[in-house]
Amino acid sequence: MRFLHSRNGARSAGAGGRRWESRRGRHRGGYRREYLPLHWVCPNSRSSPFGDRAGTEKPGERIGVCAVTTDLVDESSVVEEKYPATVGSHVYLSKHASVREDRRFVAGEGRYVGDIEPPGTVHVAIVTSPHPHAVIRSIELDEALDLPGVITVLTGDELAADTEPLRQYLDVPEVQWRPLAVGATRYAGEWVAAVVAESRALAEDGAELVMVDYEPLPHVIDPEWAVDPEAPLVHPAHGSNIMTERSFAWGDVEGNRKRATASATVRSRWNRNSTVPLETFGVIAEWDQHRDLLDVWASIQMPQFPEQVAASLRIPSNQVRVHFDVDVGGSYGVKRGIKHGVLVGYLARRLRVPVKFIEDRTENMNGGDFHGPDRVFEVEIAYTETGEFTHIRIDVLDDEGAYPGRSPLQLAKPIGAIVGPYRISSAEYNARAVTTNKTGQVAVRGFGQAPTNYAIEAAVDAVARDLDMDRLELRRKNFIPPEEFPYRIPSGTEYDSGEYAAVLDNAIETADLEALLRERDSIRASGKLAGIGVASCLEPGGGNAIFENLMNPRNDKTTFPEACRIRVDGTGAVTAIISISSAGQSHETMVATLVGEELGVDPDTVAVVRADSLSGFPSQSPVGSRMAIVLGRAIHAAADLIKTKLRTIGAHQLGCSFEQTEYCRTSVVDSNDPDRRIAWDELVAIAHRKQHKMPPGMEPGLEVVHVAHTPRSGTLAAPDGTVQLYPCYSFEVHLVLAEIDPGTGKVDLTKYAISHDCGTVINPDVVRGMVYGGTAHGIGVALYEQFAFNRDGQPLSGSFMDYLLPTAHEVPDIVESEHCTPSPLTSHGQKGVGEAGYMGAAAAVAGAINDALVAAGGRPVQSLPIKPSDIWSALRPTSSSREDRS
Repeated sequence: MRFLHSRNGARSAGAGGRRWESRRGRHRGGYRREYLPLHWVCPNSRSSPFGDRAGTEKPGERIGVCAVTTDLVDESSVVEEKYPATVGSHVYLSKHASVREDRRFVAGEGRYVGDIEPPGTVHVAIVTSPHPHAVIRSIELDEALDLPGVITVLTGDELAADTEPLRQYLDVPEVQWRPLAVGATRYAGEWVAAVVAESRALAEDGAELVMVDYEPLPHVIDPEWAVDPEAPLVHPAHGSNIMTERSFAWGDVEGNRKRATASATVRSRWNRNSTVPLETFGVIAEWDQHRDLLDVWASIQMPQFPEQVAASLRIPSNQVRVHFDVDVGGSYGVKRGIKHGVLVGYLARRLRVPVKFIEDRTENMNGGDFHGPDRVFEVEIAYTETGEFTHIRIDVLDDEGAYPGRSPLQLAKPIGAIVGPYRISSAEYNARAVTTNKTGQVAVRGFGQAPTNYAIEAAVDAVARDLDMDRLELRRKNFIPPEEFPYRIPSGTEYDSGEYAAVLDNAIETADLEALLRERDSIRASGKLAGIGVASCLEPGGGNAIFENLMNPRNDKTTFPEACRIRVDGTGAVTAIISISSAGQSHETMVATLVGEELGVDPDTVAVVRADSLSGFPSQSPVGSRMAIVLGRAIHAAADLIKTKLRTIGAHQLGCSFEQTEYCRTSVVDSNDPDRRIAWDELVAIAHRKQHKMPPGMEPGLEVVHVAHTPRSGTLAAPDGTVQLYPCYSFEVHLVLAEIDPGTGKVDLTKYAISHDCGTVINPDVVRGMVYGGTAHGIGVALYEQFAFNRDGQPLSGSFMDYLLPTAHEVPDIVESEHCTPSPLTSHGQKGVGEAGYMGAAAAVAGAINDALVAAGGRPVQSLPIKPSDIWSALRPTSSSREDRS
């Protein structure tokens, strides 16, 4: 697959932002990308950090990278400055540098769960339910146990007797979620029994010999039917299929409705899909009975995994050691695996041997509980005759599957971006989570924000059609202006920074919109359908725990901390120690780059080590685009502690006050006489070995740890639901040209452009990888990917023959440009980027298709994925078709 970047050359960005572009050139048979920073204007001073050179650079000339340095903002303080106040030159940030993880991945030397097998390991296969809802009358195990090589078969009743239910984040005590079904099964594919054998093949043979007698029960698949009082109950003891229902209203709702002259309402559907990573979920557990210690290796990306395993197994949390030095073969949110971990951990303790379970593809897709959001939206935007948005209402119904688990918490995330990038002063939000007889869902890439972005953008396009107004200009008219940041939205959250119109301008230029329009019209003239789609969407970053309080007020958690330990050994070598798994976000590169920038050492010399859950520090896992933000704060503060100690040593040696010293590129300098300095090697030697040169009472060594709060955290939601949800807000604009064959409904995306703003870029290649991969994922959601079920509750997408993924043939060349409005809340102005591309791609592709359909006299399709049959039907409305004014 070949991705193109934006055009060569440099030009001045608008005030307050940076425009970054990429230059591609041949280099040893491939392509070399050079990251070219362009003229950057400090928003506070409106002056250039490059002095008299500002605006005089020639196209393509390197003028140095503008960095942002700032003290971290105290979470409890009010942010008064719009951007960090001081500007200098980054040394390592925003520069092209190799991605250190690539060394082992390209060479095939990654270390995954599948590569780990302690001596004596036994293997697990699963017996699954063929029914969406059924009573388990009996389970016959004798034939399976008689098979040579089968060690044991575990049933749900046995497991439940010795363990606690898996954690539910809502107060639903009657809904007990366990790794193996107890009494009844509630979706086709639910685990009923686990067979343990000397090999996976023998375990599978044994699973086929387990005989289960079922009594089928009525089931419900449609979430809109699930809320009907007459619908079958997934959990009869709960008395309803509604797990939670919350309604909020913020701002002058009545006044803003009266001020509007009309409104557009769009019902849309985001059908369930997922990230379907190349690696299915895998876990190994080994119990050391002499130390009372359970060692776990798992391909996880989940907050509080060790604590939840321990709680379910009824053992202290310090008896569970989860190893994070395991590579994860793809996740983007779905590698939760709590039921896998509890099952295998239990078996390891019971059998006193290492136990390994790696899902096969069918187990993963049908019963792994890793599907993503499955939502029905109704979005209403009220507007004036000039196109000004006055009010927004969002109603959402989310299908959690059989067991809600953590998934309903995703309904809180839209509260932190309820108006999108638009200046709307009042909002209503009504959210319901329901259970159905389907496999469970988890947080897929963005914690549910991408579906909300799609629903909002569909409604914005509907307003444009009603007003016969240009869609780009309608968005520009309603964007929050840059001078109003930080901007407080009606739900109480403040957006940290942004220049949305400038990003839109970059997208227009990057796409060459005039040429795009000419090409669209040319395609239409040839007899085919063509349309241009646009999406302008936010990516909230720095995931905080407060969404748990919003969906369950009894939960009073208010922080999601991250930690980093930095040690400088006696030779001066630097090591950073973190406690998160490697789930594909290049954290080792990020950490080394940030540590190198903070201490002034070459990132290539910084070792990055992943501690286990007992020797490491608090971590909430890499979810919610939070590592650059929260872990970045921890790195910044830990490095400051190291520098403070070095300055203290330096001041003692130089015979001056601490305040008179500066830390300058690994040396401590007398600010009054820069020729007087103590170099790194001598500072390190004193700290480790030369007590006679240490300040009195100083502790030897150079090793510190800092645990950082999420920025702007620490406050519970107010009674009306107003809250500071996420701290940082990235932004992106997509422009895409779609060509459609009217006879077959086949869609080809012929042109794709993105402009993106994630604040200060740490590593440009990593950012591009996130943007491109997320865009490909969003294209899949828009056109191909769906976990479908028939009326009998049977999954229809159990393999990649049925669950379609976009390939290199379906993903077009992507032209990308980047804009930078630094965040005032982070160490260097960085924001989140892990969910980029995906946040707006589905909305943009759907918008392009609907632009083509409406121009051809058809009606828009408001359900994803948009299949050829949907297009064919939209072009041929019948008398039975429901009219949709949108």
